Amino acid sequence: MNSHLEKIDRMLLLEIVILFLKGALMGAADVVPGVSGGTIAFIVGIYDRLLNSLKTLGPASVSILFRQGVASFWRYIDGTFLAAVLSGVLFSIFTMARLITYGLEVWPILVWSFFFGLVVVSALLILRHITDWNLARFLCFVVGIIVAVFIGYISPRGAVQPEWYTFLWAGALTICAMILPGISGSFILLLLGLYIPVMQAVIDFDIATLLIFVVGCVSGLLLFSRFLSWLLIHCRFSTLAFLVGSMVGSVEKIWPWKQTLSWEPLPINVLPWNYESLTGQSSDLWEALGLMLLAVVLVSVFEWYGRSKAQINESD
Repeated sequence: MNSHLEKIDRMLLLEIVILFLKGALMGAADVVPGVSGGTIAFIVGIYDRLLNSLKTLGPASVSILFRQGVASFWRYIDGTFLAAVLSGVLFSIFTMARLITYGLEVWPILVWSFFFGLVVVSALLILRHITDWNLARFLCFVVGIIVAVFIGYISPRGAVQPEWYTFLWAGALTICAMILPGISGSFILLLLGLYIPVMQAVIDFDIATLLIFVVGCVSGLLLFSRFLSWLLIHCRFSTLAFLVGSMVGSVEKIWPWKQTLSWEPLPINVLPWNYESLTGQSSDLWEALGLMLLAVVLVSVFEWYGRSKAQINESD
């Protein structure tokens, strides 16, 4: 009897470790703009379970907590699964944030080139899934571009510290990206001009900022997760068209080669072969192109693996 229980405990522990590692992959993806944690969840086979678990968080689960106790609440939300995955996500976020922030300071062109490649290839891969284009879907695509460009120009930049409420609504939007395959939470932060401030808050362990951001994430999850799930079920192609448009609209913002002019409030994009003569700094052109290509290969491999796994599951 004891050996049987020990075997069950070992199996449960192994499952938790595997879920933690899958969550760590999701977290690593969400730290990098252009790679979707939702896509990684789909690839490693936990997307549906994660979405269903997140959708249980709400008034019904709170009612169960107070009426039936912690054990019933934990079973209702699939708590062990959710805790293991989210622990892995948080582990990756806190360990990778310092590395990426350091890279943006020391090798900005190379890091932004990698991000640029990630966003472009992700947009192209999502675009492939949109079939039977019509006027409504094309309009959603155009609106996505307009919204992304607009947000890119009104979002805080440079050394200006965003207000606390900015982190609140940014958290709400970021968590929504978690359940959308194809778009990452860090991409949303990048679009809003908050990627570096949030990464810096993680590195500095700025409790106040992180708490506000987490409150925004929880609020967004409770308010929008069901709505976004409904959109993906009932308006899937229009929703994807809007997401691709937003990614295309963000390309201008993440272009690696920029020149800062004293009379311009925002840096302007320049061609890489003109960058060195205009700024006096190396354009790192070949290294940048190599990292763009690496990003294309990595995302393509993930997408191919996910597609192959889906086909195997369908054949079973």
